[in-house]
Amino acid sequence: MQTERIIPKTPTVVLPDGTKTDAFLEDLLKQYPQYFDSILAHRKDWNVQIIYTQVDRGRNNLPKLTNYYFNVNPAKYFYPASTVKLPTALLALQKLNELKATGINKNTTMITEAAYSGQTAVYNDPTTSDGRPTIANYIKKIFLVSDNDAMNRLYEFLGQEYLNDQLHTKGYEEVQILHRLQIALSEDENRHTNPIKFLDANNNVLYQQPLLFNQTKYADRNDSLGTAYYKGDQLINTPMNFSRKNRIYLESLHNILRSVIFPNTVLPKQRFNLTPDDFKFVYQYMSQFPPETIFPPYDSASYPDAYGKNLLYGAQRGSIPKNIRIFNKEGDAYGHLLDVAYIVDFDKKIEFFLSAEIYCNRDGVMNDDKYDYETIGYPFMKNLGKIIYDYDANRKRAHYPDLFSFKIIYDK
Repeated sequence: MQTERIIPKTPTVVLPDGTKTDAFLEDLLKQYPQYFDSILAHRKDWNVQIIYTQVDRGRNNLPKLTNYYFNVNPAKYFYPASTVKLPTALLALQKLNELKATGINKNTTMITEAAYSGQTAVYNDPTTSDGRPTIANYIKKIFLVSDNDAMNRLYEFLGQEYLNDQLHTKGYEEVQILHRLQIALSEDENRHTNPIKFLDANNNVLYQQPLLFNQTKYADRNDSLGTAYYKGDQLINTPMNFSRKNRIYLESLHNILRSVIFPNTVLPKQRFNLTPDDFKFVYQYMSQFPPETIFPPYDSASYPDAYGKNLLYGAQRGSIPKNIRIFNKEGDAYGHLLDVAYIVDFDKKIEFFLSAEIYCNRDGVMNDDKYDYETIGYPFMKNLGKIIYDYDANRKRAHYPDLFSFKIIYDK
């Protein structure tokens, strides 16, 4: 797919309802009616939001970033699904660095106890080579296959208060990460997080964290979605209330990823306290294909190369080119499909950021497991990634990037 013309940057328009949009993305989507006519027609009720960031390098390889928006509206709630795992994983590494004096790190054995209603313990991890539960393995599983239990263990290590306070301090004031994933717990149970201890090779306790309870009262919300929802087998004919579920804006997720890829392009307060080794670790498992992984092992039939790479590949099976790497975190739940990505082609020497969200639920019913991912969501993500990739590959650059920092030696 080739773009017909290059459109120069014009000022982003902010509509009366707060929606940010650019003529560039609108015009680009219109060039491909076979892919995006329904997207354009249903942008509001499908809550389609897109952020594309061009990266231009100077003579010194320093990046200059230019953002383009399509229908980005912070006031229009969407359920962020597994994308909340991105800031959670980064904050877990940050907290480990804050506890460096105790002698613990991401490879230290972490034992999770149960001391409150709804909690479960973890004493071993069969997905590691030696059976030891570690922060490193939880983060690997989060980025490789979006493992929900791994997310919950990091949530418990951080504690609900630290997790939210740190993101608010970094400028993401709207964020509310209020619950574990895939398990139904009460608000009180989610405010309580497990006792945790870290052990050395001789099972001596290096650091111990007690049961934590977050007493912070967060701003009230009035977020609801759909026209009806199932509660068990009962159909409730009112919108489903999401006011006590997780919330984070797409632009916040986009900027969090930007802060990891190019920390010097964001304000100091927005950066995560990570070491050079932390950055290499995150880059590797964000971009590594599941079948390239030794521990945990993932077979290509269940976890193909493109697993979790919605943008550019959608639901594609089979192998994909290894010269293209996607550093991303995706999510899907309650009919919402998201991806937040930094995409690199080492052969063509191109790079760009692309984040997108779409609500794929034409019947408006929540919790019925009848969502339109296959017919609306994945094709949209794949086609969007392709047209942006083609546009970016063909636009003029004064200097091609040195992408050495993102060339990774993968497990296999």
